[in-house]
Amino acid sequence: MNPLKLGLWGRNGHSIHGRLANYPQLQLIAVGDMGDEVHNKLKAQYPELIICETYEQMLALPGLEMVTLNSRVRANQADEILAALAKNIHVYAEKPCGVTEAQLDQIIEASQKSDAKFHEMAGTVYDAPYWQMKQLVAEGVIGDVVQVLAQKSYPMHERRPKSEEIDGGLVAQNGVHAMRFVEHLTGINATTATAMQTPLGETRPDSDLQMACHITGQLENGGLYTIIANYLNPTGFGTWGNEMVRVFGTKGMMESTDAGKRTRLVVGDKDHGPIDTTTPTPDWLKMVIDDLMGIAPMPIDLQTELHPTRMVLRAKAGVVQATLP
Repeated sequence: MNPLKLGLWGRNGHSIHGRLANYPQLQLIAVGDMGDEVHNKLKAQYPELIICETYEQMLALPGLEMVTLNSRVRANQADEILAALAKNIHVYAEKPCGVTEAQLDQIIEASQKSDAKFHEMAGTVYDAPYWQMKQLVAEGVIGDVVQVLAQKSYPMHERRPKSEEIDGGLVAQNGVHAMRFVEHLTGINATTATAMQTPLGETRPDSDLQMACHITGQLENGGLYTIIANYLNPTGFGTWGNEMVRVFGTKGMMESTDAGKRTRLVVGDKDHGPIDTTTPTPDWLKMVIDDLMGIAPMPIDLQTELHPTRMVLRAKAGVVQATLP
């Protein structure tokens, strides 16, 4: 089977250009809007690489089958996704793929009509220890899930956009990871999402960046969840992200803290200690590629894949702004 001819557009988020050697099913033929340094480095690796000046130029390339999007302005990304799907070109996009629920619905509808497929970079819980926690929930080890607490914390730095149009904003681009902990890890969708946010700590002028938020709501089984997300992870913490997730069930609880470094499983009166994370984990991008090539379907449908994005966008649409003194 021939590899998929791939174009990479943008670098506002997680780009896969540094991992292409792991995916021989992809053949890089074009790049654009990634900066001269990246363009030149990739050109040295792939001499026949086409450097595109515009996204339209990339989509018009003969034989192009797939694009990955890390759009410079996230508010424009949905239109870029729709343009590719209209040309029957597969899309793999950074989160949030859109910045409103209406955009999300347009993407899903377009993917259903297109001969191509769409996927988000949504593999948050497909790495250890979250994958193993997901299996424990599915096996009923902690009983019925009643409450979930999830956290995603990033550092603050001067490169953080002053405009939420650039990256989608704290609730959406940061909070979606924690919402995936809630939904994808437990296998239970949220039905409501209420958010509050504060800019406290942002000292740059003319900025609408929010420093911290919380999202709360109900799960479809009647359980509850709480999310906190912020740009308050100190550099001394040692990892770029500071993640935490605790799942409380009718038989026990489990947790992962300190960016997955510490885990614990307690069932009834027995403390099982750290969760076994030695079992193999899936590769989200490999699953996406297999789906695009017709080798194997995804383990979840597109509605489920994008539901955490839907819920944080819904929360963002009605977010309450904290009042600073």
